[in-house]
Amino acid sequence: MKFIQLAKSLEEGLDPIYLIDGEETYFRDHAVKSIAAACNITRPTLNDVRVEGETLKGDRLVSFRADLSVLPFFDERRLVRVYDFYPTEKEWEILNLYAEKPCESTVLLIVNSGKKAGAADLRKKKGITLVDCSRESEETLTRWLFGMLRRKGLSSDGDALSLMVRYCNLDAARMAKECEKLLLLLGEGGRVTRAVVEEHIAKDTEYKIYELTQAASRKNGNVFCEILHDLLEKGFDEYAVLSALTSHYRTLCELAGMRLSDAEAAKVLGVKPYSVQKNREIVSRLGAARVKELYEQLYALSCGAKNGKYSAKGALFSATAKIFFG
Repeated sequence: MKFIQLAKSLEEGLDPIYLIDGEETYFRDHAVKSIAAACNITRPTLNDVRVEGETLKGDRLVSFRADLSVLPFFDERRLVRVYDFYPTEKEWEILNLYAEKPCESTVLLIVNSGKKAGAADLRKKKGITLVDCSRESEETLTRWLFGMLRRKGLSSDGDALSLMVRYCNLDAARMAKECEKLLLLLGEGGRVTRAVVEEHIAKDTEYKIYELTQAASRKNGNVFCEILHDLLEKGFDEYAVLSALTSHYRTLCELAGMRLSDAEAAKVLGVKPYSVQKNREIVSRLGAARVKELYEQLYALSCGAKNGKYSAKGALFSATAKIFFG
């Protein structure tokens, strides 16, 4: 199940073994807290155990398996957390004996941040309930953000939440912090509008780069110069900006020759479907020939700046001229 489905699952009861797995740290931490809260342990020093997965080798793994059947003291349940546990298939065979017949009063949490070469794929093992804490899509995070704001007593506009998700670069931890800030600013009963997001939520650098490339493609000089100035003020150098622009037009070139759906193209290019949709609109407006011409020109300037033929500042100035006046 996905992390956002965990709360509903816990209302129906606890499972004996959970694998909390994925790169989203905020989701992993809150999955652990949610399951721990559901265990309702009143004496954590006795019944809440933490083990580092790298220590579970050989005889230690065998004794750990036996320890899982220890009964709780003065609580109904005993919680055992294992962090970064990546057993080989042979090592898993030892623990699988427990997974086939787990202790009813023990809840075992395995908390990992993703796959590891040579390790068994615990996601596919029987007896384990997966809590998937991978990065979510923009649509899913928008729904999750809506629920979080509602629980804090804030209402919201749909377009405002989508913008907030993009401003935060799909980072759940940052979104949670921004929700706390909005609650302080607006107070309980306040409404999160697009204007509120634009005024109070700082844009992630990646999103600013996205806005810069979109402004370039739309030939919106005022917006382009404003974003460029802000990026340079915050430590971005001219070559980094030129590289971002070159990469943008390379993506447009690749899209121009693709006959895939937005979702399929997004997987191939390693970008979000929303970006594919917007970039295809740009290709349609500029034309494939113009997109290819700009990419070749910017690529040449980028190479020239890298090998010393041009200064980074001069190359960026020339690139800007070709985009807006070429």
